[in-house]
Amino acid sequence: MNAHTQRRLLAGPSGALEVAIDSPPAGIGPKGLALVCHPHPLHGGTMDNKVVQTLARAFVQLGWRSLRLNYRGVGQSEGAWDEGRGETDDAHHALLALVDPQEPILLSGFSFGGFVAAQLAQRLTAGGRPPQRLVLIGPATGNFAFPPVAPDTLVIHGEADEVVPLQATLDWARPQALPITVIPGVGHFFHGQLPLLKSVVLRGLVPNADVKPH
Repeated sequence: MNAHTQRRLLAGPSGALEVAIDSPPAGIGPKGLALVCHPHPLHGGTMDNKVVQTLARAFVQLGWRSLRLNYRGVGQSEGAWDEGRGETDDAHHALLALVDPQEPILLSGFSFGGFVAAQLAQRLTAGGRPPQRLVLIGPATGNFAFPPVAPDTLVIHGEADEVVPLQATLDWARPQALPITVIPGVGHFFHGQLPLLKSVVLRGLVPNADVKPH
């Protein structure tokens, strides 16, 4: 993401697991560890996706350590596509390897990564360590069996999403009475609107703070 990004390999569930870590400036935080999950690996998704990097920057700006990973079979991560099961295991493994005891956790994901993050949130909650917040961007609600999420989950969807129709996310959210933040006229990849996306994430997580995207 920048010159200060730490890239390393962990021993993962199916071999080497490539991760990237960004920390807030010295003297700021960290508030906890924020995991960002990337889009579908069979459609070009990696931890260097622009939406994923935008999320990571937003969390670092708010004082969180940011963790990204390449799922099995992506970049230097070993293994092969596992239909979401192994990818969730990869994310869980990376998180447990790098989170400190008692450190707050924030989970987020874009598209398929939203499914991974939601699955992991459910797993962590069942294990007695729920994430502090969950952030889902253009979640692939029409493509995967999304679990229900916490009522304070921040969900952001583009009105003109051509990959995951907004209606699919509304249909998923309706039984949960879960609010959705819709950005008018924006497609799935937020082309030309990444600063706006970052601003919406910042305001969604710290609604009363004077945070400005940079």
